[in-house]
Amino acid sequence: MTTANTTGTALLTDGVRAEATIDLAALRGNLAALRERTHGPELMAVVKADAYGHGAVRCAQEAVAAGARWLGTATPEEALALRAAGIGADRARVLCWLWTPGGPWAQALRAEIDISVSDRWALDELLVAVRDTGITGRVHLKADTGLGRNGCQPRDWPALVAAARAAEAEGLLKVVGVWSHFAAADEPGHPSIRLQLDGFAAALAVAERAGLRPEVRHLANSPATLLLPESYYDLVRPGLAMYGLSPVPEVGGPADFGLRPVMALTARLALVKHVPGGHGVSYGHHYTTSGETTLGLVPVGYADGIPRHASGTGPVQVGGKWYTVAGRVAMDQFVVDLGGDTARVGDEVRVFGNGEHGEPTAEDWGRACGTISYEIVTRIGARVPRRYLGASS
Repeated sequence: MTTANTTGTALLTDGVRAEATIDLAALRGNLAALRERTHGPELMAVVKADAYGHGAVRCAQEAVAAGARWLGTATPEEALALRAAGIGADRARVLCWLWTPGGPWAQALRAEIDISVSDRWALDELLVAVRDTGITGRVHLKADTGLGRNGCQPRDWPALVAAARAAEAEGLLKVVGVWSHFAAADEPGHPSIRLQLDGFAAALAVAERAGLRPEVRHLANSPATLLLPESYYDLVRPGLAMYGLSPVPEVGGPADFGLRPVMALTARLALVKHVPGGHGVSYGHHYTTSGETTLGLVPVGYADGIPRHASGTGPVQVGGKWYTVAGRVAMDQFVVDLGGDTARVGDEVRVFGNGEHGEPTAEDWGRACGTISYEIVTRIGARVPRRYLGASS
């Protein structure tokens, strides 16, 4: 059973201290908006990090039902979990890009997972598994075009390409993708953008001269998907944008791009009490009441993913009005000073949502904490149950 606010929108389930509601209809709408914006390349729904905290399996299932033919994961465990949940290769390709020595290469091959390779050690380990299993590997070669993170440096790229082409000629693998990742696509006009576009074109030219004919060439992350059509190639990889948050808030909010935030975090007041002026609040007494007031206890804390950096800054909505975290965020709870306003135990606290009812958004929390909205939604922990709304079936 759920309660409803004055607009009739279902909020927190009865008896639950806090929960994250995941609007799957909004997720589908975001995918449709992104597809309409790009109109041409295929779309990879990035569901790494438990779908940015939204629940990887449910979001992947919904994305596939909405027509996504590719899913993106960071770790092998994430990729294997999607296959274990019944998302077969006949429904979607799954790319995994963050490998370490001794990884589950054979399991990934058996599960028909596409494997990203950035260095010769990874190619060599993969080929051992290919020979052991007899399964042809599906490989995406990743070039470092300037991010300086994962990916093969330009000076080493020709050798990696040649080794992959030799393995392909031997029938051990198929290079199905060549890709890279932007460093600053979220900063329009940043000089690295042009350099990386040129670097990726050069990496593709090396691959082509070596005889590789990949199915998909891909470079565009969420900000590039929204702002850089020249980066689309054959496939775009929206992550944050898929969940209705803007990766370029200084350019535009979600609505400016036809997006709608998917996650809302709501809790209940666990205690309401009157205290005198001069009363310290939470650890260290970094907040002291200025006069007689009412305090409300919100039963979520940094163990649930509420940033400790939100101490004294994080916004919430109670009874249609914004308040700020009073004092330090603790492991399991934080306090708001309600002043002279009336509240009762059990009243709902909108920590963040889509903003349509005047509540704070994940972007508001990011600004309050000196971080980005990605971190706000991704860090909401497993102790907070997810409730899914608007499923397609």
